[in-house]
Amino acid sequence: MNSNISKYVSVFIFLLLPAWMLSCSGRPELRSPATAEKGPAEPTIRIIRMLSPDSEARLQLKDRINVSLVSAREQDQPDSVKVFFEGKEVASLSSGPWECTVPSSLVKNTGRKPVRAVAYKDGKTQIITRFVILRSDVEPLKLGYQVVNTFRHDPDAFTQGLFYSNGYLYEGTGQEAGSTLREVELETGRVRRQLNLDPSLFGEGITLYNDLIYQVTWTNQVGFVYDITNFRIIKRVYYQTQGWGLTTINDRIVMSDGSNILYFIEPKLFTVTSQIEVYDNEKMVDQLNELEFINGEIWANVWQTDLIARIDPETGKVNSYIDLARLFPAQKRRGANADVLNGIAYDHGSGRIFVTGKKWPALYEIKITE
Repeated sequence: MNSNISKYVSVFIFLLLPAWMLSCSGRPELRSPATAEKGPAEPTIRIIRMLSPDSEARLQLKDRINVSLVSAREQDQPDSVKVFFEGKEVASLSSGPWECTVPSSLVKNTGRKPVRAVAYKDGKTQIITRFVILRSDVEPLKLGYQVVNTFRHDPDAFTQGLFYSNGYLYEGTGQEAGSTLREVELETGRVRRQLNLDPSLFGEGITLYNDLIYQVTWTNQVGFVYDITNFRIIKRVYYQTQGWGLTTINDRIVMSDGSNILYFIEPKLFTVTSQIEVYDNEKMVDQLNELEFINGEIWANVWQTDLIARIDPETGKVNSYIDLARLFPAQKRRGANADVLNGIAYDHGSGRIFVTGKKWPALYEIKITE
């Protein structure tokens, strides 16, 4: 999410080198990708074998998930088998054929989901777990835009978070020893108020909840809650992953961490209550960055691209993409020492949509077109 920072590589002796994931700063970070998750090791007790689904089978939400099992030894059948999908019981089988289908009522969200069979025989138990990858069952629309207005934007502002409230823009900026929280006049781009974060912190997304501004930091796993009227720090909040983008949906805050996961958070204690995994009809959509909730959808900048993904917060499906590559083309950014598209704000009163980028000299009001 924050480019132009030197890359460092550490060598760990006597340990296997984990997979590196390029973090939001362009710096290699140690992370365990979701696809590295494994089910329980194959047990020594052999009662059944799972024929389907295949491990890591790539399906869409509309596809049937058929579970097919056979006895490990044809002459030695299980006493019974229970099948679970995402921890919910699908079937309890007492005789062959050892087969069932996951009900469509349980297949609601995109993501990597566990299918588990528990077999019983003579007081012994065997568990087999496989994961399937559920993608969206709709092809996302490709949407365009029109520029309605262009406003000045501080070309030194490394924009990480953005929202609009009561006539002003509120902006969180990043970079080491340069992170801020700002109140900005929309029409002029003038910074009316500014709070500088401690130089050790790399500021990230911001959002508004009940007249309180929440701001997260990148790798420090600490965020801040401010009084919007004077930027006074009310309290600190803590989380277990990286902080990238924030937005608010009713009584929950939503946070991205650069993966394809969006975390739904109870604001008071900043605890995760649920999460979704974001997929379109072809692939995982990760590098989710700055967020904004607009008309029932979560809009997310996709880092290192000029795309905004519009996401169904209930299912994780990408409904559409907005391609903003022509808004401030890459060759102009290089000349202006500007960085990637990042920053979405919504005026709930008038329906205006604002976008900008890191160190962009302008902020744009846009209208979406089919």
